[in-house]
Amino acid sequence: MPVLQASKARPVWLVGGLGVLAVCMVVGLLVGAASISPWQVVLQVVDWLPFTQVDSGLAPVEQTLLFELRLPRVLVAAVVGGLLAMAGAGYQGVFRNPLADPYLLGAAAGAGLTTTVVIVLFPAPLGTIPVAAFAGAVGGVLLAYLLGNTAGRSGGTATLVLAGVAVTSFLTSIQTFIQQFKVEELQRIYAWILGDVGGGWDQFWLVLPYAAVSSVLLLLHGRMLDVLSVGDEEAVSLGVRASRVRLAVLLAASLATAAAVAVSGLIGFVGIVVPHVVRRLAGGSYRIVLPLSLIGGAAFLVLADLIARTVIAPAELPIGVVTMFVGAPFFVGVLRMTRRAAT
Repeated sequence: MPVLQASKARPVWLVGGLGVLAVCMVVGLLVGAASISPWQVVLQVVDWLPFTQVDSGLAPVEQTLLFELRLPRVLVAAVVGGLLAMAGAGYQGVFRNPLADPYLLGAAAGAGLTTTVVIVLFPAPLGTIPVAAFAGAVGGVLLAYLLGNTAGRSGGTATLVLAGVAVTSFLTSIQTFIQQFKVEELQRIYAWILGDVGGGWDQFWLVLPYAAVSSVLLLLHGRMLDVLSVGDEEAVSLGVRASRVRLAVLLAASLATAAAVAVSGLIGFVGIVVPHVVRRLAGGSYRIVLPLSLIGGAAFLVLADLIARTVIAPAELPIGVVTMFVGAPFFVGVLRMTRRAAT
């Protein structure tokens, strides 16, 4: 009955989520260090559409600020946030662990390490970076999973996360060592590590195809993750091959993580905060958790980027600082709830 009710309420939640995302993106477009009239922005957007011509009154500098800086930044933040949140939901479904997250499982650290290697040691075309990041993300998750299995199940639901923290620390130390080969670029690399969605249209067009593929794959597996949640034996009796589903979701979530890390750096806790809020609001069915995590993650990171670029304006905070500030206490709360449920 709860799953049926969730499926009936699904259109309402999706429409509501899209409405929240639209509001967040409009606010992100309007608000910034430089003040632009909202009405002029609306007129300029209408003028930007095909077959329309309206005089917005915006100066060329303001038009450049709007369409070459703010708009791509808002779009990149939305795509990256959606990918990280949906990847977190996918990992949680695969490992049946509410604490699973791209940042904590070693996926983001693995993607960050291979991306750093490509940038620092083996300069390559921009389009090859997501491929290297994907290999690193898969490697990081597998290493954390294998390390967690060696401890058995005696550690409870936190065992996998502890293994992921260990793998993340190890991979990050290697990444830090490699960075020393490019000391003159440490500031740029450090800014990338803390997260940055201000790379412009190049960032957006680079991440878009990977985002589309990984999002479609994850959304198509929502029903199968619901089946897996009742147990492998029941899944087999219903004709679902559990190992194949887990592999497909693992690869899709790793691709989403890799694409996000490749263009924005390491942004933590989005994959924990958003899926848990979605479950609290809309229920635990992955047919609603996955699409709402995509939408909610996009809205969350757009707002986080808005805070990052306005709270100490005209200077900017790294967006990763904002997500960690929100996510760290949230993670502690989720950990406590998980331990209570296990006892």
